[in-house]
Amino acid sequence: MPTLTIQKSNSRTMKVEINLDQWERLADIFGFYKPGFTKTLKKSLKESKSGKVRKIGSLRELETGR
Repeated sequence: MPTLTIQKSNSRTMKVEINLDQWERLADIFGFYKPGFTKTLKKSLKESKSGKVRKIGSLRELETGR
C-alpha cells in the first residue's frame, strides 16, 4: 500500500516523501498533465530565460499587481 510521509522540522519547513505512484495520482488531480498546464509552464520558462521576471516577497503581490 502506498504511503505518504511528512516530517515537520520546525514551524517554517517540512519534508514530504511520496512514491512515484502517489506522485502520478497527485499530478493528475492538480492537472499537471493537462495541455494548458504544460503550455503555461513552457511560456513561464521562456519568459524567465529572457529576463521578464521580478522578485516578489509573497504570492499576494501577484494578486495586487505591485
